[in-house]
Amino acid sequence: MQRKSLIICLLLLTTTLAVFWQVHNHDFVDIDDPYYISDNPQVKTGLTRAGFVWAFTTTHVTNWHPLTWLSHMLDCQLYGVNPKGHHLTNVVFHLANTILLFLILKWMTGAVWRSGFVAALFALHPLHVESVAWVAERKDVLSTFFWMLTLWAYFYYVKRPALHRYLLVFFSLALGLMAKPMLVTLPCVLLLLDYWPLERFRFSQLSGDTPPSIRVSKVQESSVLLLLAEKIPLFVLIAVSSVVTFLVQRSGGALGNLDMYPVKIRIANALISYVSYMGKTLWPHNLAVFYPHPEQSLQLWQAAGAGLLLGIISMAVLRLARLHPYLAVGWLWYLGTLVPVIGLVQIGGQAMADRYTYVPLIGLFIMIGWGVPELVARWRYRKIGIGLAAGLVLAGSMILTWSQLQHWKSTVTLFEHALSVTADNYFAHNNLGIAYARQGEMDKAISHYTKALQFKPYFPRAHNNLGNAYARQGRTEEAIAHFTLALQYKPDFAGAHNNLGNVLAAQGKNKEAIFHFSRAQQLQPDFAEVSFNMGSVFARQGSMDDALAQFSRALELKPDFAEAHNSLGVILARKGRFDEAIVHFREALRLKPTFIQAHNNLSRALQEARHQDESSQNGSKPLN
Repeated sequence: MQRKSLIICLLLLTTTLAVFWQVHNHDFVDIDDPYYISDNPQVKTGLTRAGFVWAFTTTHVTNWHPLTWLSHMLDCQLYGVNPKGHHLTNVVFHLANTILLFLILKWMTGAVWRSGFVAALFALHPLHVESVAWVAERKDVLSTFFWMLTLWAYFYYVKRPALHRYLLVFFSLALGLMAKPMLVTLPCVLLLLDYWPLERFRFSQLSGDTPPSIRVSKVQESSVLLLLAEKIPLFVLIAVSSVVTFLVQRSGGALGNLDMYPVKIRIANALISYVSYMGKTLWPHNLAVFYPHPEQSLQLWQAAGAGLLLGIISMAVLRLARLHPYLAVGWLWYLGTLVPVIGLVQIGGQAMADRYTYVPLIGLFIMIGWGVPELVARWRYRKIGIGLAAGLVLAGSMILTWSQLQHWKSTVTLFEHALSVTADNYFAHNNLGIAYARQGEMDKAISHYTKALQFKPYFPRAHNNLGNAYARQGRTEEAIAHFTLALQYKPDFAGAHNNLGNVLAAQGKNKEAIFHFSRAQQLQPDFAEVSFNMGSVFARQGSMDDALAQFSRALELKPDFAEAHNSLGVILARKGRFDEAIVHFREALRLKPTFIQAHNNLSRALQEARHQDESSQNGSKPLN
């Protein structure tokens, strides 16, 4: 058995690496990657004491996941902002999760090949591409790593219960929650594993007149209660994590869609999503980084049909639970682990997302991996047939996953693909516009922003981005109109306040500009660019002390802000503090060697510093 396990581990490693290795040539993508890594000064500085404190105290991107932040900081410490290393770290975690899943299932069930097949599906299924190929989804692969460690620790505890073994379970779960709160369902999964394959539930013998539902005797009832009581510390930990997550996401506005989508729409979308995920599991086609929410156009008859199908499957697997317990466990694993992200509490504008299936699909894979061999148990050529079928399924998964990974090469390829497989995808148009704007292709950017607003006229980010594009083309009035619309739809949009302030400042309307900069600062205190822009207005007005304070604040928030170093140097030079100014000009040039303005300012500051020294020496008197 050890030899078989080693062979399976090697096969899992080689096939997964063969498919996913291509990501080391991929770029960051303009969805969350800038917020998490490339434009995040706290992360880019690597592992520091200040960064460690920030990771545990920040609610940036409306999440509290300190271990995820620390993992990104470690990558920056090792690789800088070269995306190659960041992508490969995701692949390493995916490999570790795959091997751990195989070993855990093998230890719990003793079924080597079935466990290997489930792990291979997990490793190679196209629905899992998003969690691995998207660097900002480090939280998925990292939290799942701790999910697997928690399962291993729980098996270790069940074999010989002891306090120190239980503490391993507790702390593994705690670490996982600090990577992503998706682990809130894990104690319930542990209860499922108690039923199968660990068989810690002991059901009474049923007589001939016993109803189909499983009755639990009085003695066994207490056993069930003991298993529940055993999980109480874990549920307490989950409750604390859930409260923290709710408070952080509410304060960051991530729960703002609750009013937009009524309860009946959210329930209907959840039912349809459950069935859609199953469909994409069996036939993975038209996968996209963003699936637009149908909102009021959602067809309730589809939701009713999906609910009926889910009900039929649920009744069937529960009736078969005694003879085929893995069916109930796999099905409830799938249904239960999707609950936090199924859309009952809507976060974001998507109807569903491939990344949400990273852990839940394990339940369906278990149903397939154990169910198919039992279904053909009496077939004479079952071993050959199952082997060939498994090989074809895995080979097909490898091909589809390889193809899906290629769409993640860049922001442009990712969203062009999304537009080709989805309809009315305002989000894809908006992000394609961002990509083209970064490349300086403003006409293409404006075209995509405009299409995004055709599909969703009240989309504040598209209005803000279109305003930026118009501002870069000098179309000031059109820019102001779209910034104003962005703020009309989202009054707490700090970015739109900042951008409107910039346009107003360019028109010489300094008072109005400072109002919008101040509002942006209130809404997003860690927005370094706002402090820089406000400092620039103060400098033009001659308010040097106010400018000095704002530029200093910008550098506290973003130490690698070359323009802020240069501007602060200018203010210090005007105050005659040339030595301090020279330090900032040199830092600006270290960060941005082609910064011509900083070169000129440094040259003048060095000359003025020499003149100042000469004047000081000529005017000095010898000591008595």
